[in-house]
Amino acid sequence: MAPDADAGKAAKRADPFAPLTSEWLDVGDGHDLHVESVGREGGVPAVYLHGGPGSGCQPDHRRLFDPERFHAVLFDQRGCGRSRPKGSRQSNTTAHLIADMEKIRARFGFERWMVVGGSWGATLALAYAQAHPDRVSGLVLRATFLGTREELEDVFLRTLPRFYPALYEDFLDVLPEHERAAPLDAYYRRILDSNIDVHGRAARAWHDTERALSEHTPKQTRLDPLKASGVLPSTPFMEAHYFANDCFMRPNQLMDEAGKLAGIPGIMVQGRYDLLCPPATSHALAARWSGSEVRIVDGAGHILYDPGIRNAVMKAIADLAKG
Repeated sequence: MAPDADAGKAAKRADPFAPLTSEWLDVGDGHDLHVESVGREGGVPAVYLHGGPGSGCQPDHRRLFDPERFHAVLFDQRGCGRSRPKGSRQSNTTAHLIADMEKIRARFGFERWMVVGGSWGATLALAYAQAHPDRVSGLVLRATFLGTREELEDVFLRTLPRFYPALYEDFLDVLPEHERAAPLDAYYRRILDSNIDVHGRAARAWHDTERALSEHTPKQTRLDPLKASGVLPSTPFMEAHYFANDCFMRPNQLMDEAGKLAGIPGIMVQGRYDLLCPPATSHALAARWSGSEVRIVDGAGHILYDPGIRNAVMKAIADLAKG
């Protein structure tokens, strides 16, 4: 389907952040990605990578980019958001997503583009930049995550019981006692089980635990075993698919290949109290990535909408564009 450029230009006159173009792009393997562009043609090329894995782009993500300065592309990754088929994990790996980005870049005729992403979006941004460094003009990362099992174990098996011991007990109680010795593997197996009686409770528990860890001041710090049934959150299924497979990367791949980022300017925005992606990860990467800097936001945790994070990301994008 071709993008409706005329409709996009008309909408932009009413709303400067309205999409210039919107389309589904066939990337093969039965996947059609929802792709939109914002800003102005001829502006600084950029691409936004959403988190999860498994979430999707939101209208507010367009507002990270000055519409007078940028020509930015936002797309929902395979199986995510408005992309089709929704929830599909078939032919869905990090390598597939990197190849999709190259197809999108070529579709818009960009020689190079600024790559912006947070959390899992930062993981994908780094993997793409290491695979195609000549196609990246700069990187803006929020809440750097390197996609390793060690990081996930640190979050759920050490940070969670240290900061929220009662929530950790709830998290383990979802599992039969004989599965609690290796809870992450047990959660992945259960979430990916086809039986809703198996995956339903596990998916909700994973989602609600992760949400509590992501917020600086979470509204809920216990799991509700009587929570009403309904539509299950989508992210646990894609996360389990990726995390059970080490994000389809070699162990420590992104850190070991950080030298490939040399010459690419980068800014990492980091919440001081991010329990999911702690500042130590950004600082360790910066030590191996010449040309990068870490900007700490005090009083903030993981999410884009914690105080100061969104503004810091927008400033980082603008600062790199000046360069």
